[in-house]
Amino acid sequence: MSKSDEFQELFEHYRFVADKGQKPLRIDKFLVNRIENSSRNKIQDAAGAGNILVNNSAVKTNYKVKPDDVITIVMSFPPREIEIIPQDIPIDIIYEDSDLLIVNKKPGMVVHPGYGNYSSTLVNAIAFHLQDLSYFKSGDIRAGLVHRIDKNTSGLIVVAKTELAKNKLALQFYEHTIERKYQTLVWGSFENQTGTIEGNIGRSLKDRKIMTVFPQGELGKHAITHYKVLEEFGYISLIECKLETGRTHQIRTHLKYIKHPVFNDETYGGNQILKGTTFSKYKQFVANCFKLLPRQALHAKSLGFVHPSTNKFMFFESDLPEDMTNVIQRWRKYIENRDVDLA
Repeated sequence: MSKSDEFQELFEHYRFVADKGQKPLRIDKFLVNRIENSSRNKIQDAAGAGNILVNNSAVKTNYKVKPDDVITIVMSFPPREIEIIPQDIPIDIIYEDSDLLIVNKKPGMVVHPGYGNYSSTLVNAIAFHLQDLSYFKSGDIRAGLVHRIDKNTSGLIVVAKTELAKNKLALQFYEHTIERKYQTLVWGSFENQTGTIEGNIGRSLKDRKIMTVFPQGELGKHAITHYKVLEEFGYISLIECKLETGRTHQIRTHLKYIKHPVFNDETYGGNQILKGTTFSKYKQFVANCFKLLPRQALHAKSLGFVHPSTNKFMFFESDLPEDMTNVIQRWRKYIENRDVDLA
């Protein structure tokens, strides 16, 4: 089972095989002795969420490890030493209960503090919103975070309000049972209205800041993206993408690979006029669209998961943000007013 890159940034995963001479020992003690910087509390939280498996079955902390047991555990990383300052930043919370909240993130907002972005992040805003909860007073930059989306990608993020909820949601991301769909504007039209892009993704050997596809599978990590065309505008298309894996920049990298870069994606070449005419009027039209949508045209549209307490499936959707809808309307009018040769 492969892990997503965003999962690896937020959670630790360990696998152990007990020795043939292993004497019976409580599993929490067994794991504390083997995982550096771990604590009994962290391990007990993981067990409570069903995130400790022995021979593929969830166990409690009083389970006694036996010879040849195969043990796996998923738990959140220990806090990083970056001070989290609660900031009163407006965020769009579309749902909240005692276990979690769903945020519709605006484009341009960084999810959690890191190099060059130590404040004004989504985590700073959440720390303010939930400052009365002890869980958010730890200073952990990843408190509550189960996944993330890029700074210039808009859309839905689930945030856990307790360690138990975080661990239960984490397991769903790990097992790829979370349902996530994105909508994006891309360059070009498609021969087939649906399709699947498959190809290993890893850091470019020429530029470590960007990702690339390694089609032979010699490098990178396995990645699968499914897409469906929703609407075509002659030179660009609105499509829906469903992730089967969660690699860094997966959608953007895969779409560039099949020569349909995300519209105005500066990192992956979508900020150039890749389709259309050479007329100056057309070039000005596209330039105006880039100004209206000064980022990659990518939105995390929907999110579905099993609630950590009720065990009921929950599904959330968000509207496309104004910058994307404005550009879509402009392209609709442009196509209506022109005889576009799609041949």
